[in-house]
Amino acid sequence: MLFDIEIKISLKSGMLNPEATQVERSLDLLGYEVKNVKTVETIKFQMEGEDREAIRENVVDMCERLLCNPVIHDYKINVIPQNMACGK
Repeated sequence: MLFDIEIKISLKSGMLNPEATQVERSLDLLGYEVKNVKTVETIKFQMEGEDREAIRENVVDMCERLLCNPVIHDYKINVIPQNMACGK
């Protein structure tokens, strides 16, 4: 079975986020009043397997070993079976 994987990676609360700070300042200069801008990185890919939980465990391992720095990042994982991704 094919699974769609989506990982959303964000900085933990309290971490400096220069990208978000720059976006907020730039929007302010353009006349938009925004507050508390946050940036989130999204990584999407597909994996083949039969067990959704085993796929999720593999993705957690990927996050902890390569994709995220657990000291500064939080992450959320969505594992969606391909046949459910289209509302089937």
